[in-house]
Amino acid sequence: MCAAPAEVRKRRKVIQSRRAALQAPSVLTARRVWGLTPWQWAAVSILCVACFLRLFELSAKVLHHDEGVNGSFMANLYRTGYYHYDPANYHGPLLYYAGEITTTIGSIFLGKEGLNTFTIRLVPALFGVGVVWLMLCLRRQLGNFGSLAAAAMAAVSPGFLFFSRYFIHEILFVFFTLGTIVALLLYRETPRPSYFMLAAASLALLGTTKETLIITVAVWVIAIPCTVLWLRLINPELKLAPMLAFDLPVQEQGKARQSWTRNQLVLNAAVLFLAIWVVLYSSLFTNFPRGVIDSVRTYTYWLKTSGNANVYSWTKYLEWLLGLRAGYPSFRSDAEFAGMVLGAFGIITALFHARNRFAVFTAFWSMGIFAAYCLIPYKTPWLLLSIVLPWIIMAGYGLEQIFSRWRQRTLALVLLTSAVLLGAVQAVDLSFHSYDDETQPYSYAHSRRDLLNLVNEIETIAAGNPAGKNIGITIMSPEHWPLPWYLRDYPNTGYWGKVVDTDQPIIIALENQKAEIARRFGDKYREISEHDLRPGNRLVLYLRKDLQP
Repeated sequence: MCAAPAEVRKRRKVIQSRRAALQAPSVLTARRVWGLTPWQWAAVSILCVACFLRLFELSAKVLHHDEGVNGSFMANLYRTGYYHYDPANYHGPLLYYAGEITTTIGSIFLGKEGLNTFTIRLVPALFGVGVVWLMLCLRRQLGNFGSLAAAAMAAVSPGFLFFSRYFIHEILFVFFTLGTIVALLLYRETPRPSYFMLAAASLALLGTTKETLIITVAVWVIAIPCTVLWLRLINPELKLAPMLAFDLPVQEQGKARQSWTRNQLVLNAAVLFLAIWVVLYSSLFTNFPRGVIDSVRTYTYWLKTSGNANVYSWTKYLEWLLGLRAGYPSFRSDAEFAGMVLGAFGIITALFHARNRFAVFTAFWSMGIFAAYCLIPYKTPWLLLSIVLPWIIMAGYGLEQIFSRWRQRTLALVLLTSAVLLGAVQAVDLSFHSYDDETQPYSYAHSRRDLLNLVNEIETIAAGNPAGKNIGITIMSPEHWPLPWYLRDYPNTGYWGKVVDTDQPIIIALENQKAEIARRFGDKYREISEHDLRPGNRLVLYLRKDLQP
C-alpha cells in the first residue's frame, strides 16, 4: 500500500534539498578541471593511493599462520572443488570462494602458476580499496569534505592497510558491514527496492564471512532506538521521516512506478538473504543440509573462545588502539591514534548538536561496538577493525563540521593532513617493514621473514635432485604453518607433528626436537640450517647425508 500523496511530496522535498545542498557551489564542487570537479579529483586520488598501497609488493611479506591455513583451504577448493565448512575452528566460506575466483582468473594468464600468494591476497586488497570507495559513498551523510576525510583516513589506516594485504576474513567483514549501511541509506533516499535487496545481500555476505555478524547486528539494533530517543530528547523540533520508508513509490524518468509493499519487500529480501546463506554454507549444495546446520551450530563453539589463551582485560583494545605505553599514548606503528581522537571529537559533536540522524546513529554504533568488543574476554588485534570503521566515519563527520559549518577550513585541513601523514607513516612502516615485529599488536604471532629462506633452501635442494618437487619431505615439527602453503606443489610432504621413523631426503623439525633427531637419525642426516618460524618457534632443516645440499 502506498503512502499518502502529501507524505510522498514531503519525502521528495527532503531528498531534493539534500541533493541541492551537495550541488551548491563550494571550493570542492564549484569548477571542473578536465571534466571532473575538485571533489571528484580528490576522490580519484585517494582511491589511487589506496590501490597502490594495497597492491605494491603484495607477495613480498611472508604469510601468517592463519593465511597459510586459509590459503591451503582455498588451494584445495581450487584444485579439487572440495570445501566443507567447519564450525569448530574456522570462519565463513566467502573468503575461499572469492579466492577461487581471483586464482581462476590468474590461471588464465599464468596457467598452473595462477595459484600464488598475489592472487589470494588480491581478494582482501580489492575489498580494502572497496572500503575506501564506500566511505566516498557517504558524501550525502558526511558532506563533501567529510567523506573525503573519512576515505583518506581509511586509505592510510594502519589496520585497514595491514589486513588488506592479509588473506584472512577481516577486511571483507568490514566491507560488507559498511556496504549494508550504504545500501540502506541509498534505499532511504530513493527508495528503490533494489537497494533494500542489495542491503539484504550485503548482510548475508557479511554473515558468510564471519560469525561476528551477530555482534555488529546487535549493536545496530540497540543503536537505532538510542538514536531516536536521543534526537527527541536533544532536538525535539527536528522532523524525522521513518527510518525505512517501505511503501513510498519511486519516480523514474517522469513516470511513477509502484514499489513493492512492505510485506513483499521484506519477504523477497529474506528469501535473497537465505538463498545466499544456504548456497555458500552448503558449499554450493555439496554439503547440504550439514553446512547450513553447522552455520548455526558454530555459535556453540564460538561462545567458548573466552577460554582460550587470547583473553585480556577490557582495557586491552584501548591500549592497542591508542598505542599506550606505560599508560601514555605513543605513535606505535599499528596504533589508530589519529582516527580515535578525531572520531571521539565527531561523536561528541554529533551528540551535542543532534542534527544529523546518521551521525547520531554512527556515534552510538561507535560507542556500542567498542563496548561490546571490550566486554568480550577473547581479544585479537584484527577484531579492532570493526571498532575502527565507525570511528573513522565519525572522524570524517567531525572534520566536516569544522570545515563547512564552522568555516575553519585551515584548521580542518591541518588536522586532516596531520592525521593522514601520521597514519601513512605508521601504515607503511607496519605493512612493509615491521610486519614481523612481535612488539606490534597487529603483527600478532606473525611468521618471521626468515621462513622464506627455509623455503628457498628447500627449493634449491629440490632443483638439484632428480625427483624435483616430488622429493620426499617429512615435517616433524608440530608448529609448521604456513609451510603447507609454500610447499603446496610438493606432493610427497608429510606433516606428522612428532618425531617419526623416515628415510625421506628432507626432515624439518622444531628446535626442541634436535636431541631426539640426533639420537635416532644422527648417522643418516646432517643439519643444514635453522630458521625462525615465529616468536618462540625455530625450525631445523636436515638433509640425508647421501645427498648434496
